[in-house]
Amino acid sequence: MTEDSRYEAVRSRDARFDGVFFLGVTTTGIYCRPSCPAVTPKREHVRYYATAAGAQSAGFRACRRCRPDAVPGSPEWDVRADVVGRAMRMIADGVVDREGVAGLAARLGYSARQVQRQLTAELGAGPVALARAQRAHTARVLLQTTPLAVTEIAFAAGFASVRQFNDTVREIYATTPSGLRAARRGGLGSAGPAHPPAASGGTGDAAGDTPCAGVPLRLAYRGPYAAGQLFDFLERRAVPGIEEVRRTARGRTYRRTLTLTHATGVVEVDERTRGTASGSHSWLEARLRLADLRDLTTAVQRVRRLFDLDADPYAVAERLAGDPLLGHLLAAAPGLRSPGAADPHELAVRAVLGQQVTVGAARGLAGALVAAYGKPLPAPDGALTHLFPEAGTLADAAFTELGMPQSRKKTLRTVSAALADGTVTLDPGADREEAERGLLALPGIGPWTAGYIRMRALGDPDVFLPGDAGVRHGLAAIGADARNADGWRPWRSYALHHLWHATQLPAAATGARTDAVLETHGGSHGGTDGSHGGAHETHDSHDVHDEAPDGLRAARAHTRENH
Repeated sequence: MTEDSRYEAVRSRDARFDGVFFLGVTTTGIYCRPSCPAVTPKREHVRYYATAAGAQSAGFRACRRCRPDAVPGSPEWDVRADVVGRAMRMIADGVVDREGVAGLAARLGYSARQVQRQLTAELGAGPVALARAQRAHTARVLLQTTPLAVTEIAFAAGFASVRQFNDTVREIYATTPSGLRAARRGGLGSAGPAHPPAASGGTGDAAGDTPCAGVPLRLAYRGPYAAGQLFDFLERRAVPGIEEVRRTARGRTYRRTLTLTHATGVVEVDERTRGTASGSHSWLEARLRLADLRDLTTAVQRVRRLFDLDADPYAVAERLAGDPLLGHLLAAAPGLRSPGAADPHELAVRAVLGQQVTVGAARGLAGALVAAYGKPLPAPDGALTHLFPEAGTLADAAFTELGMPQSRKKTLRTVSAALADGTVTLDPGADREEAERGLLALPGIGPWTAGYIRMRALGDPDVFLPGDAGVRHGLAAIGADARNADGWRPWRSYALHHLWHATQLPAAATGARTDAVLETHGGSHGGTDGSHGGAHETHDSHDVHDEAPDGLRAARAHTRENH
């Protein structure tokens, strides 16, 4: 963006740019989000920053009216594959808090000095300042939404000492921790939305002060948000023992267990059935029950990735909706998300379990795996009884409990061993190209499985799976072919989900010719990946079978039996 376009966004209070950039006002010494309701400052008094940490490092304090740190993170960090994008994903996941700048640099494959220089040059803040901004936001949320003692909050937010915590809060918010807590009770932020959204880099704003129910959060997103389709996606794949979707009169609640750095946790996220069509001040209600509050930041980031809450649907629609073939699908499902993963290692294992079987069968295999090798939850919570097995445990397992071919059991052990010993790295800041190459080098892993893992476990928004059966049928339904996908960069993962969703839509909604749809049902329905990475992978497919209507799924099942 140019300075002119940024100032126009500020002048028009365009909430689409909240979190994309921040503005510091030299006459007041505060920094704001573009949609701040305060009087628009003169152009000559405005400075622009890519992150809240950059504004803080320049000496600006957070605006108490618009709370600029309480917005979804910039989607740019999920798109970018360079060292800055990778570093931002790792910092959000809490790597600097856990391992320091040296640990961050080692994961990136650079020296600490190089990382400091690149981040400061582009963002105006180094890794320590970026991590500090995240800790400060987490602390603010806990102060204003829980009855936890100040000392507990200091360490839960990741501060090394109470003194460091006090100094940081005073510097960023121009008040004391007690002052922040009192300000919330006095109506801080009352000029904003009735229920202000949560930040992406820390936690969220609470829905109440009930410690027995865990830490209540509001996880912000940019609307529109197709919550119904995302909950459908997760419900079809919910693994017994570690996941469940509860249905009540108020709607659905997704629940799952989490294995975290210091201990374990359980998260609950409610489906939002109203207010998802548009607007940026929207959120999902969630609750986190953590055995160790130091895991708060990491847990929230995992939930955000699973629900794809940092996506920018405006940017996606700007690229995809203009396509004459794909545009009908975006109109039919505005705000469709590309779900990530709460645990990248778990996702990789589940992708292997799903090869050559339906989604329902893959779910059953994963449930059997959890029951046989998963660690029991310290305190079972309803249907949630286990944690997903660790990669090291699966690397040596016999899998006698699983009804699948020996070749796939061998692939499962090979993948688990590669994850356990670090041959393949799937953490948030991993080099996506390198991770995919590492996966393809493993026997039994072909382009579909590697691409699916890259899309979900690594959160890559630009993955396309041309060999996927559901994608082929979706393309046929709109009269397109795989060559059209080049025009959908850098959002091909979202295009892929729209193509999967197209098989569930009536022909009129796809904008396609009837004969194209009939041809789809009359042709070959195999899910075989035509560009296999190795002879061991005879059918590289997982989620496609449940993306289509029942008749199409039956045809595919018949085809699988003949493979």
